[in-house]
Amino acid sequence: MYHGKTPRTLRRRFALAAAGLLLAAALAAAGAWGAGRLEKDLAAKGAGALRATVLERAVQCYALEGAYPPSLAYLEENYGLQVDRSRYIVTYEAFAPNLLPDVTVLQKGG
Repeated sequence: MYHGKTPRTLRRRFALAAAGLLLAAALAAAGAWGAGRLEKDLAAKGAGALRATVLERAVQCYALEGAYPPSLAYLEENYGLQVDRSRYIVTYEAFAPNLLPDVTVLQKGG
């Protein structure tokens, strides 16, 4: 005979549903953390790539003109360098025309 669902079966289904929801929430949290981490890694690589590009253009200038450029603006005007100032802060310190400049690239926060 059929007497309906037992309370034990209903509790088991409820527990399985709760466990499934907890697992889904944990996976969503892990995915959000991973996406944030990926964004930070890409930003750091972008800053490193920009620094490498600035140094490459400075070396190109030295090869063509016999002196390193006096400023970042000189590279932008004469060597086609483009800096996204809304995303990066670039410091360019030229000590002497025959010494490689010190270049630092920082990503702006937020």
